[in-house]
Amino acid sequence: MAQRAEWTDPQCPVARTVDILGDRWSLLIVRDAFDGARKFSEFQRNLGIARNILADRLRTLVEHGILTPKPSGSGTRHEYALTDSGRDLFTVVVSLRQWGERHAFRHEERRSTMIDESTGHPAPTLRFVNADGIVLDSTNTHVRKVDDH
Repeated sequence: MAQRAEWTDPQCPVARTVDILGDRWSLLIVRDAFDGARKFSEFQRNLGIARNILADRLRTLVEHGILTPKPSGSGTRHEYALTDSGRDLFTVVVSLRQWGERHAFRHEERRSTMIDESTGHPAPTLRFVNADGIVLDSTNTHVRKVDDH
């Protein structure tokens, strides 16, 4: 993974993640990679993103080990594939999707739906639970800061 000269908040995992993925284009590139996009031209067509911005975001995602370039079948260009680190972002993307379903659309607005291929039904809502199955949220968790003992 590439190291940054300066992190927004060096000891906070949320801040570091936002430093790497915190603009809309990076997350949408990752989303499209989950949906099967692999080529520069596919990302550009799907997103309507300027070539220079796309090239910069792809370079950053490769530098941070989220995507890896692979030779394409034509041999003249390469494709981008999610790494294990990139695939670990699936839950993040689904969480953002589900938040958007609840809060970014009016009830009657049409929107895409994530489907569980094994059942054909919409994917269930993500839940953050502990080992005993108790739902965890901001009322029953806290962050232990580095300086805390």
